[in-house]
Amino acid sequence: MKTRKLGNNGLEVSAMGFGCMGLDFAYGQAPSKQDAIAIVRAAVEQGVTFFDTAEVYGPYTNEVIVGEALAPFRNEVVIATKFGFNINDGKMVGVNSRPEHIKQVVEASLKRLNVEVIDLLYQHRVDPAVPIEDVAGAVKELIAEGKVKYFGLSEAGVQTIRKAHAVQPVSVLQSEYSLWERRLEAEVIPVLEELGIGLVPYSPLGRGFLTGKMTADTKFESNDFRNVLPRFTPEALKANQILVDLLTQVAQQKNATPAQIALAWLLTQKPWIVPIPGTTKLHRLSENNGAEKVVLTADDLREIDRAASAIEVAGERYPEQMQKMTGL
Repeated sequence: MKTRKLGNNGLEVSAMGFGCMGLDFAYGQAPSKQDAIAIVRAAVEQGVTFFDTAEVYGPYTNEVIVGEALAPFRNEVVIATKFGFNINDGKMVGVNSRPEHIKQVVEASLKRLNVEVIDLLYQHRVDPAVPIEDVAGAVKELIAEGKVKYFGLSEAGVQTIRKAHAVQPVSVLQSEYSLWERRLEAEVIPVLEELGIGLVPYSPLGRGFLTGKMTADTKFESNDFRNVLPRFTPEALKANQILVDLLTQVAQQKNATPAQIALAWLLTQKPWIVPIPGTTKLHRLSENNGAEKVVLTADDLREIDRAASAIEVAGERYPEQMQKMTGL
């Protein structure tokens, strides 16, 4: 698999990353630990070198799985994790990016991942109670101590990005970005380009919706967090099907799948974009990674944009309280 550079500080990863959250968190019945480790190692075999986790996934257990899975390949891969929440009794309880908390989280993450240094450390969500300059300063100290290599932000707005970058260069912004979530295009992506910061789109397949495998009748397991997302009500799923129809139409022309078109579209937007689709299924892993080989011409992109611009996506991506945690 080809590689891409994220930011101007030397971070280089595979063109397609792997989002590990769903291995044991958020999407209903999780695979066994053995199967989770197997899919991560299969991703390595397919050329993926960039893996994304967080302390809050589980909480805590996701980092352990990722650390164990990638131990044999430690020098060949980049592992990203995140700080930024209080966790009480196994539940996420509000944001917390106080410098002393960041340092505690990093020490714990290093142990769970069983690594000597965290390759990429993100602030998971902006903490309005802590100046971003203090957050960036804390990460700068961790980089100086050799415990972290690169600094990233997640779901941060333009002013936050600028202020953080002035203290400690930001290598990566991770935010939701896909054909059904394009808010970044107006202000954020131009600023990333100006400052030389890479973009890692999470949920690049719209949490599974853009694969074309869901309908208005799709039912989720009781512990699947899509149950609380406005875009996954039966009404929204039905209304948004028109976007999947567009992807399906292009996919037929390209001898590809809707998921591959959605991912190829992201890869074609900028050379410094690296999506991190996640899956627990080997055939989906191969399908996702196959998107790198799909060629979309300038005419294809114009046609997709023309058709997509006429589609108004139904439903907010998060409930109101969760949406307030984003900088957008």
